[in-house]
Amino acid sequence: MTAFSDRVERISISGIREVFEAAGEDAINLGLGQPDFPAPEHAREAAVDAIRSGAADGYTANKGIPSLREAIVDKHARDQGIDLDPADVIATAGGSEALHLAMEAHVSAGQEVVIPDPGFVAYDALTKVAGGEPVPVPTRDDLTVDPAAVEDAIGPDTAAFVVNSPGNPTGAVSDEADVREFARIADEHDVLCVSDEVYEYTLFDGEHHSPAEYAESDNVVVVNSASKLFAMTGWRLGWVHGPSERVERMLRVHQYVQACASAPAQYAADAALRGPRDVVDEMTATYRERRDVLLDGLADLGIPCPTPRGAFYAMPEVPEGFVTECIDRGVIVVPGEAFGEGGRGHARVSYAVGTEELKRAIEVMGEAYRAVA
Repeated sequence: MTAFSDRVERISISGIREVFEAAGEDAINLGLGQPDFPAPEHAREAAVDAIRSGAADGYTANKGIPSLREAIVDKHARDQGIDLDPADVIATAGGSEALHLAMEAHVSAGQEVVIPDPGFVAYDALTKVAGGEPVPVPTRDDLTVDPAAVEDAIGPDTAAFVVNSPGNPTGAVSDEADVREFARIADEHDVLCVSDEVYEYTLFDGEHHSPAEYAESDNVVVVNSASKLFAMTGWRLGWVHGPSERVERMLRVHQYVQACASAPAQYAADAALRGPRDVVDEMTATYRERRDVLLDGLADLGIPCPTPRGAFYAMPEVPEGFVTECIDRGVIVVPGEAFGEGGRGHARVSYAVGTEELKRAIEVMGEAYRAVA
């Protein structure tokens, strides 16, 4: 057998998937990072209409259909006050491809990418796939990313740094002052800021802020997605936007690895972005209620946990063996070290499940905690 590339040998299957495979079929899944809500009906109908009419039969433009890119521009103008050109938006196969494009277009072999630790598993892996070197930066006690720590980690070989708010796996939300600092760091150090904003609408306290609102240079690229905003994970429709020269380089990668995002999904996302936001408000209110149920349950068990202000994850501090005991008892949680060394001693718990299921899972977590505490 011929050898494999050095890049692929540096990565492995996500620790999240390993946990899934270890669990039984009837397990309560608190490890899955997807909304348990249906996609908006008007988005589904738009896809059906596009399929029936034949509009979705062919390739679209590499960057996506004009109507979708205009809807994305309108969304960012409305939500962040950002003035974008539709030409500076690429529709992608989910936020995952958008992250991949950002890394491949900006990271050369041996260059460094500063990432949060704990942080989403793709940041480390995609840096390595691009031939780069991840530089993990520990989070604060409340699991937010400290701009000062990011700035300290930047060196002559730094190509980019990644910020993620609301955060996966932490549920942490960066406040406006921190986001302004991220923009300043990108400006003053002439280094790219990749801002992962896929959980933007799942925010319980305060407001969402993007470095793109404050940067004075062309050093911010934003990743977003319909997956978490509109409960459309299976549709695989995300986008990336940034300055024209950066978009043109990302398009070079996109046209060869993907050509264009799924046409039916593009029509669906266009409708989701333009339609009513009832499902968004319902999801956010429901996740807030579930978060409080989880936090109250963990507190009753004596398990410390920073309060998540967004997304639908929590990262309680847990003793060694806790995750295994939970899985053995039929509740899936993910070991914190799957998201970096900074996650060791924690577990990621997703509360994108029904409230009654969540309450049953908390009871099981109590049993697991007492078995190892």
